[in-house]
Amino acid sequence: MVELAIAVLLIALNGVFALSELAIVSSRKTRLKVMVENRRSGAEAALALSEDPGRFLSTVQVGITLVGVLAGAFSGAALGDMLSDQLRDAGASPLVAQSVGYGVVISLITYFSVVAGELVPKHLALRDPEAIACAVSPAMRFLSRAAGPLVWLLDGSTRLVIFVFGGKREPDAPVTEEEIKTLVAEAATAGVIESDERRMISAVLRLGDRPVRSVMTPRTDVAWIDLDDAPETIRAHLVDAAHSLLPVARENVDSAVSVLQVRDLLGPLMAGAPLDIESKLRRAPILPDTLDALDALQVLRDAEVPMAFVHDEYGHFEGIVTPADILDAIAGAFRSSEPEEEPAAVRRADGSWLIAGWMSVDEMAEKLGMSLPEKRDYQTAAGFVIDELQHLPVTGETVAAFGYRFEVVDMDGRRIDKLLVSALPPSAEDDSG
Repeated sequence: MVELAIAVLLIALNGVFALSELAIVSSRKTRLKVMVENRRSGAEAALALSEDPGRFLSTVQVGITLVGVLAGAFSGAALGDMLSDQLRDAGASPLVAQSVGYGVVISLITYFSVVAGELVPKHLALRDPEAIACAVSPAMRFLSRAAGPLVWLLDGSTRLVIFVFGGKREPDAPVTEEEIKTLVAEAATAGVIESDERRMISAVLRLGDRPVRSVMTPRTDVAWIDLDDAPETIRAHLVDAAHSLLPVARENVDSAVSVLQVRDLLGPLMAGAPLDIESKLRRAPILPDTLDALDALQVLRDAEVPMAFVHDEYGHFEGIVTPADILDAIAGAFRSSEPEEEPAAVRRADGSWLIAGWMSVDEMAEKLGMSLPEKRDYQTAAGFVIDELQHLPVTGETVAAFGYRFEVVDMDGRRIDKLLVSALPPSAEDDSG
């Protein structure tokens, strides 16, 4: 009975090591840091072990190896002999008794070691890794110090082998953007966050990778004031303006460097003062069209007026960007005094999509499940189609790419207005139309 109790103890000890290993490796450092701030018992030790995985894994391996050697040697010698003696007493031949005795003991020890010493503890560790890590870390840290020379030898040998084969000592990043997106998707599926929250979080993550030209109001849609126009024309323009901020230029919008805040003219005009726009102008920053949208938002925070002009590398005016443009990129367009804009993408009954040409190509790719190249010169769905065709399309022209068929169903002059996107069958070949 003593031998059996020792075997059970060794299996349980192996389970503790397996439990500790997976719990600490699976624990999220951010949660452990919160536990440390809340003075959770064992959290500091768990965080220290998770930040030095090489030393911790060596410690666990020392324990598991030692337990395995003891369990194998003791179980085979003691329990195997006991069962063999009982089989001989029952009338079995010595050869059969020894073979069956040792075979049964080794099989049972292996089975319980795998189930009770590995699988069950690891399943338990995955349920609440941080809490278990806090519970076992003080003992693991003590063992690491007690077996210091052996742990140092194993950890150093592991690092040497990895270095010889050209491996990296540490991962480039503990958390990737794709992992965050996956976590957000799982949270939305589980009902932890709402679908709109998931959409906005995804939009914020995309915003850091998007240049300002992808969120700006393009030149063709910019309403502006020409100082060379007659006062009556300017007044009519101000009355009809749907925006509170208007770029101001002479002759053409390329010369715009200032912005008029319409409300600055409201008081003087109501008091009967003559129209004096130039005294109310405010300087606006000029941004390169390759600047990140998040960097553009910081510029807008510090600007005299919440509007910036976007220029290309040749100095040509490309459009304007305001905080509202950034917000639209995150939360979607808001209802305004202008005629209601059609949605960027509409799912049709047959599963196809009707997509606006101005829709962000990142949003389109997310809806369709496409993986676009990181380096690209286009920012909209229309730009994507033009890049695939390598020419300006005509109505009815099609292109097949990334498993979808894109058909130009409406043109607004030279600009693509609407696209009809449908999935291609798996065996379909690309067709440039």
